[in-house]
Amino acid sequence: MDAGNSKTDVAVLGADGAVLGAARGGGFRPPAVGADRAVAGLAELVEAALAQAGLAQRGLAQAGAGRVRHLSACLANADLPVEEERLAALLSARGWADTVTVANDTFALLRAGLPDGGPHTGVAVVCGAGINCSGLGPDGRTARFPAIGRISGDWGGGGHLAEEALWWAARAEDGRGAPSALADRLPAHFGLPGMPELIEALHLGDVPAERRHELVPVLFAVAAEGDEVARALVARQAEEIVLMATVALRRLDLLDEPVPVVLGGGVLAARHPVLHEAVLALLAERAPKAVPEVVTAPPVLGAGLLALDETGAPDTAYARLRAHYA
Repeated sequence: MDAGNSKTDVAVLGADGAVLGAARGGGFRPPAVGADRAVAGLAELVEAALAQAGLAQRGLAQAGAGRVRHLSACLANADLPVEEERLAALLSARGWADTVTVANDTFALLRAGLPDGGPHTGVAVVCGAGINCSGLGPDGRTARFPAIGRISGDWGGGGHLAEEALWWAARAEDGRGAPSALADRLPAHFGLPGMPELIEALHLGDVPAERRHELVPVLFAVAAEGDEVARALVARQAEEIVLMATVALRRLDLLDEPVPVVLGGGVLAARHPVLHEAVLALLAERAPKAVPEVVTAPPVLGAGLLALDETGAPDTAYARLRAHYA
């Protein structure tokens, strides 16, 4: 299971790595609805995937031991160890599998970018709706960040970039800030004549708040055209991505080792040239031995690989699962 801020994927795997059933649904947001309701909201997806695989969830619960050996759940908003523990207990209580492990969804991205035969050592940075980073050292140590927002020192991700683009566009429009094409391009995306109209539409709900993420590709397009305000925002995002990666590498004593730095999430996977090139340049400067890799496969692949790790699957199972999501 990979449950992110914007979508959730559930897959049922055979011991040979075959995907027997799958389902996709909306985002997983315990802070908004509470952990109990968030986990209960996964039931429909789990049951759909189990049914597709020929397994009845009711039968699993009645059997007690269950016919699913292990549930590997990589969850957004499982940002603190105590949250992982609470979510693991709630998932275990559903009776979907014999055993359950819960990890932050950054570990799914990291696992997807690491070789199956090991070593499972490296760092991953997710930049999608939000931003986060995790790392694994050769001695089993982990490096991670709370990634709760501004109170934990975070900057960036699609939601934050959209807000920054709107802030700078509003100030460009009314003269409080530097001129920027964002003042015209952001409202034009919604078919509006200018920032006053977009501000009003967002404030009154005529443009729903959940559509703000659509402004991120607009920001990158304006940056690619040379707009200084937009380019400064993209440069700041690249700085934050590389800063997280290098801090994690340093914590794990890997800064001078040739280890993978896995990049993923919607913003990074899109490989917007201005951002992508800035990230690679900064990594080459600050962590020259790091090996950057962009993962575009769905994060549920990483959760599946972790499940195969847990159950001691053969090498052929890993290859089969990766081929399914290639």
